[in-house]
Amino acid sequence: MSGAGNPESGALVSTYRSLVPAGARKGIVRKVPAPLRAAVKSSLTSVDAIRSTAVVWAMGGRRNAPRHSAAFARRVVRVGGRHMWALMVEGATAWAARARNLHLLLMVLEEGGIDHFCVRGTARDVPTVAVPAALREPAEKMLRLAFGQAPGYVGASGARESDMHPGDDEKSWRQMRGQHALCVAWYVTDPSEQLVFGAAQGCDLEFWTERDGWLEAPRANRVADRVPVDAPRRSAPQALFAPVPPAYTTGDATTLAEFSVRLPEDHAFPVDVVYTWVDDSDPVWRASRDAARGGMSAGSLHEQAANDSRYTSRDELLYSLRSLHQYAPWVRNIHLVTAGQAPAWLNTDHPNLRVVDHREIFSDPSALPTFNSHAIESQLHHIDGLSECFLYLNDDVFLGRPVTPGHFFHPNGLTKFFQSKALIPVGDVESTDLPVNAAGKNSRRLIAQHFGSALSQKMKHTPHALRRSVLAEIEEVYPREHRATQHSRFRSPKDVPVASSLHHYYAYHSARATVGDIRYQYVDLAAPLAQRRLNSILAHRNYDTFCLNDTVGGADPDAQTRMLETFLSTYFPVPSPYERDGSPDLPDSGRAALGVDA
Repeated sequence: MSGAGNPESGALVSTYRSLVPAGARKGIVRKVPAPLRAAVKSSLTSVDAIRSTAVVWAMGGRRNAPRHSAAFARRVVRVGGRHMWALMVEGATAWAARARNLHLLLMVLEEGGIDHFCVRGTARDVPTVAVPAALREPAEKMLRLAFGQAPGYVGASGARESDMHPGDDEKSWRQMRGQHALCVAWYVTDPSEQLVFGAAQGCDLEFWTERDGWLEAPRANRVADRVPVDAPRRSAPQALFAPVPPAYTTGDATTLAEFSVRLPEDHAFPVDVVYTWVDDSDPVWRASRDAARGGMSAGSLHEQAANDSRYTSRDELLYSLRSLHQYAPWVRNIHLVTAGQAPAWLNTDHPNLRVVDHREIFSDPSALPTFNSHAIESQLHHIDGLSECFLYLNDDVFLGRPVTPGHFFHPNGLTKFFQSKALIPVGDVESTDLPVNAAGKNSRRLIAQHFGSALSQKMKHTPHALRRSVLAEIEEVYPREHRATQHSRFRSPKDVPVASSLHHYYAYHSARATVGDIRYQYVDLAAPLAQRRLNSILAHRNYDTFCLNDTVGGADPDAQTRMLETFLSTYFPVPSPYERDGSPDLPDSGRAALGVDA
């Protein structure tokens, strides 16, 4: 769901785009000045907001109800162009909403004494519960009663928001009688109403048919298409069917032995996250950087090797951590690599977060201080306690929607990397090369020498899936280049991008990585269309990950900062436990986010 006032989010704007052919819209763009087009979009969005308020009243909602009343907790939200009921939950997250749906569905079936068991479904991330078809009528009755107490909807499995129906309406269930697999979802929104978790976070309810002493599945799953009617039921953690972080307690689920064991496609290994971060406003750090830069000979640094925008921090890390909390709760530990710094807002007492000083990981302390991200990245595998498989993120990289370990790693530990359409320039390294191009050329040279193939593509600015053992091997195989990179205090034409490029191609050529695919967007904050692109990302929320980068600085840095802050605070309104002002008690915050008693 988009932020109020976002000209890309209005239903009327969406209608215009669906009705007017792309060619005609391009003609309008050429003839109508950009400021006028923006004004029209804003007007349409304002009209849509007024209409939404009217719908709230028409549906019986109260915007100004007492905070602790049931009326206050129920909100009317717009999802997929429709106005629907949702429960307002403090600290709501996508994964917690899904776990909550499974918890409530199981609770309703148990209360009704209806036989059921959880299934490892075809869609790995969608919890699935099976009920004998003979018990469909009482199951539907119990669910209608439950939906009467809490807002929710039902539709066919995989239904879009436009195809979901009120769960407390008997007519809705009659319309679904021909469907043997349903999606049930109790909708949740955060207090800002920027986030709405609905059908996409729902659970599937399957009706299995009894035949000759067997219960037969209505569709394929990953384990068994039929089971004995009298197969013993057993308990297993609900988290097996709806992955959630340890903070969220959801209890046990009834299942069968076949569905409670580890499968070959399960990711059974831990995954950590590593961030690199610098506080450019720290006067001690700035003095150290300026002294190091002053000691360089004139013309030895490319203008983009040490420009201020490369170090500028606008609290992107705070929101990147929020994105991690919201969309990847399966991460084990977070390691923040810094030059002895830490953000003032960071909850350094969090048990799964550790601030790592450069001095702890550099194999040669004489290379410090360093102001070169390539040098720092070359030492990440020296982090004490780091998992073998981990994700490396810059603080300007964000997750945009729920992701799983499978986006980045194969179940057997092979990593995935994401190639960009941008090409590495041809030829050898030249002094005039941009630092990123020089680094790419160096990777190409090393891979060509070792494996005989020529690299042409750069990498996308996404989370990088890495393995410690591969990084350690690279340090041994290319000792001279590795050492030169470690000792470059600023980006240098000799740098090798160990973590962001060389690892991926080296692992690929040694059968330890594959080319992956991820839905991704890159936004240059200094570009003229940056605001429009941010509005579009916010309106649709359909990217797995995106990068908001500024390498050359904008004409109006204050306006750029305001633009970024508005976007990030709207996209990620829910605080993470890694903030000092966030929830200090993880188990309690987990129960609150689920909206159920643990």
